[in-house]
Amino acid sequence: MKKGVFKGLAKVNKVLLPSFTKKQLDITKAKKWQLAIIGWRAYVTMNALD
Repeated sequence: MKKGVFKGLAKVNKVLLPSFTKKQLDITKAKKWQLAIIGWRAYVTMNALD
């Protein structure tokens, strides 16, 4: 059940949240909110793949 929830969240993230890799954002110059989004997307992706 947990994996299914994270897969759903991953799909929602893909639609709603911006992709900073496509915008070629330099991670060293990213703002706090951008780092938070990157971290959240990574967390959801890791749990969806388990």
